[in-house]
Amino acid sequence: MSILSAKKQAQGSVKVVGFVHNLRLKKELAFVDLRDITGIIQLVFEKSVAPEAFAVAENLNLESYISVTGDLKEKPAKKGEEDAPKDYELSVTEATLISKSAEQLPIPVLQKIENEASLDLRLDNRWLDLRKPEHRLIFQVWTMLEAGCRDYFLNNNFIQIYTPSFMGTASETGAEVFEVKYFDRKAYLAQSPQFYKQMAMASGFEKVFTFGTVFRAEQSFTTRHVTEFTGWDFEIANISSHEEVMDTEEAMLVSGFSRLKAANLMEVEVPSQPFPRWTFKIVKEKLAAAGVASEKDHDLSPEEEREISRLVKEETGSDFVFVTDYPIEARPFYHMRHEDNQNLTKSFDLLYRGVEITTGAQREHRVEILEKQALEKGMNLNELHDYLNFFRYGCPAHGGVGIGPARIIMKLLDLGSIKEACFLPRDVKRLNP
Repeated sequence: MSILSAKKQAQGSVKVVGFVHNLRLKKELAFVDLRDITGIIQLVFEKSVAPEAFAVAENLNLESYISVTGDLKEKPAKKGEEDAPKDYELSVTEATLISKSAEQLPIPVLQKIENEASLDLRLDNRWLDLRKPEHRLIFQVWTMLEAGCRDYFLNNNFIQIYTPSFMGTASETGAEVFEVKYFDRKAYLAQSPQFYKQMAMASGFEKVFTFGTVFRAEQSFTTRHVTEFTGWDFEIANISSHEEVMDTEEAMLVSGFSRLKAANLMEVEVPSQPFPRWTFKIVKEKLAAAGVASEKDHDLSPEEEREISRLVKEETGSDFVFVTDYPIEARPFYHMRHEDNQNLTKSFDLLYRGVEITTGAQREHRVEILEKQALEKGMNLNELHDYLNFFRYGCPAHGGVGIGPARIIMKLLDLGSIKEACFLPRDVKRLNP
């Protein structure tokens, strides 16, 4: 029985299991705070009542795992808290030590969050770090957000696909990829499922989504980069512009945030539609007016992303903003270009609370234009042979996005680093545990 279920029972005999969260030993009495995923309950061991159980309590260390049986009793209210909700304690009659913890923990579990160990030490001992309810919350929030996004896809006739991580050709420009030995030849770890989502469009699937692992060999040491991360992707057919792709992502995120709000895990505001949509040109003008220096003419720096998000919040009240119509220099060869301005792409980034969480676009589906644009980017058409074949036998107009959900979680929970939003993060230096 879970601790929460035991407290709801309120009386009678129950059996619960969990970690020793706190321990106070006296000569004839022991108090143990037992923790499971649903909460904490105080256990009371009395030597005169249950000597064998008391002997188990005497042998415990913090974070040992035990099973206990006992009788529920209403816990006496503290002075001045008589009107507080009732709480219960368990008078233990039987106890079994399932797994004894070492006496010295490498990182503390029973400690206020502001005094916790360094992030590197916490990640070295991630299994202990995640025992803290506030750290477990990260993945409970992620679960509900993803469930809501999945609800949207399933309710709107999307097909889920599972794409390979091994690729014979780099999926973007060829930079920042992990090269691996694949029997007698080279392979690459996928930077995104992009090519395969587009193959699904050429297959007539019309609407697809995938949640999976992607890899980026970036020599980056920022708080928002890791080398392996979970990506959420979708692709839709029969569109007339990238505006329809943005509409779809908005609806998906509203569904995700609505599911999260309903779960009552944390205070969360469901975003209003439509999200603000500012062109890249307007964004640069607003940043210049605000005195923010531009590092690149064709892209946004992290400082620019933070500042434009602040301006959007100030002007519209939204935590989200689409930045649209990026120059061709900032986008891959398969992004469609505007008919009236070949220097601009039908693309966008979605920013959330100062950080980019999405890149999306209408894709170029005409093979002759794809070949031309690939050559302009210095790519080898022979290496793109399989990809280009997707478009030789008829293909609908289509577009889609790649989303970094860990960045959403990082900003949603105000975490200091994206690594905290990853179960076991991988970066330039970290391959363990």
